[in-house]
Amino acid sequence: MTSAQGGCLCGELRYEVNNQPARTTMCHCRFCQRATGGAYLVEPVFDTADFAIVCGKPKLYTHLSEGSGKEVYVHFCDNCGTKLFLTFERFEGAVGVYGGTLDDPNWLIITPENSKHIFLGVAQKSTVIPPHFNTFEKHATENDGTPIEPTIFDRPHIIADI
Repeated sequence: MTSAQGGCLCGELRYEVNNQPARTTMCHCRFCQRATGGAYLVEPVFDTADFAIVCGKPKLYTHLSEGSGKEVYVHFCDNCGTKLFLTFERFEGAVGVYGGTLDDPNWLIITPENSKHIFLGVAQKSTVIPPHFNTFEKHATENDGTPIEPTIFDRPHIIADI
């Protein structure tokens, strides 16, 4: 199955994606911790051409990223408060979905080849990072787009007090 749907808690907003994501990011930054209420955000990232709102109109919150200084746009349901997806000043043409809003979150195919963990420098203690994934202390690229060399653990890695 190459398409999937998702939506908010109350059902007012629904979206559809037409392909597996270009990549999936597990983001451990403080913004994502606060936005999800969890240890990190599982964020499948889609090309805008593969994403569509099929019911309702989301409300928009603009947030200034502490890391990049660029705007992050949070699209959410004005009725139930569910955050559905992100768009970015920094990454035009990309839509980052809050993975838990997919009707079937297990539809995502997450492998070390198509995903990464970022902002491990502020990850919650005791978070387990699986082996063989690209990981980054902060973001995976500099603000100018220059890639940063990843750290890859050969066995499960537990975030500890540094």
